[in-house]
Amino acid sequence: MLLAYIVALFLPGPGLWLRRAHSVPLGAVADLTVSLTPLLLGLVLFAAGLQVPVRALGSLLRRPKVLLVGLILHLLIPLLAIPAAALLLRQTSDTDGGSGLITSMILIVAMPVAAGATVWTGKGQGDQPTMVGLVLASTFLSPLTIPLVISALVPLLSDAYAHTLTAGYIGHDGFALRGVVLPCAAGVLCRLVLPTSRLSRALGFATFTSLISSLVLTYANACGALGFFLASPRLLLLAAALTVAALVCTLSFVVGHFAARLLRLDSPVASSLTLACGMNNSSASAVLITTTLPDKPHLLLPVLVYGLLQKTAASRVVRGRSERSAWPAKLRSAS
Repeated sequence: MLLAYIVALFLPGPGLWLRRAHSVPLGAVADLTVSLTPLLLGLVLFAAGLQVPVRALGSLLRRPKVLLVGLILHLLIPLLAIPAAALLLRQTSDTDGGSGLITSMILIVAMPVAAGATVWTGKGQGDQPTMVGLVLASTFLSPLTIPLVISALVPLLSDAYAHTLTAGYIGHDGFALRGVVLPCAAGVLCRLVLPTSRLSRALGFATFTSLISSLVLTYANACGALGFFLASPRLLLLAAALTVAALVCTLSFVVGHFAARLLRLDSPVASSLTLACGMNNSSASAVLITTTLPDKPHLLLPVLVYGLLQKTAASRVVRGRSERSAWPAKLRSAS
């Protein structure tokens, strides 16, 4: 991600080209308008769905409490974190109370659990069925939950941003279904129907494709945000984006951590719940901003910051879980 940001600073041209809609001539038929960033997001989500071990969900369905708690927290955390960020920004001199930054954060926390959280779960020896269930459930419910979260938090915005966000999302109210649910569902379905002999090859290709698509998508989004920032440097905006993104990200992980402790969950399940609470699909929110609010590239800056922060926080969760798992082995070897 850092490399993608650096390339965006020095070579923004290709990324800006990727962000624009392109017309594809179809002869006698009307031209087809194609946006490449939603296609890249679709590739990432398709590959994520293909890598989901759906059959591992059997054990989760026998104990659905964690799944229900995770989904409830996924809805409640935005209602806790965003008002706290809005209260903080109202103490600043910003004439609209930081509504631009709050708009970005709303679009981040409204998104489903990031599919990449399953990778972090594997690295941290977490409970994979729990994470897979939360990723799939939050993704398939996103056509309902995204407008619900947006509607609940819109009153925190100034009139101009409230109208822009409402009109922008309602005008693209099929985004969650077409851009998030369908690519992921297609990947899951392909995994179920592919024979075992071909699945391993498909998974290897999907992993490579997902990595490349994710990096290109990050680069394209960074070109939009950093290009605007370099053209009109606003250090106060950067500082505010860092502060707000860090606040919301930290609150999300902390709520997940204490919920897991309150429920006295096993360490692997607790790790997965914490990651699910803290990791949102920031790539989807960036694509939504690009397609619905193209005249406001500065809204991408908090998205870039949040994407980096949540991966940093996830690495801390994973490292802490790995260290705790290593202690019994060290004690046995010492004895």
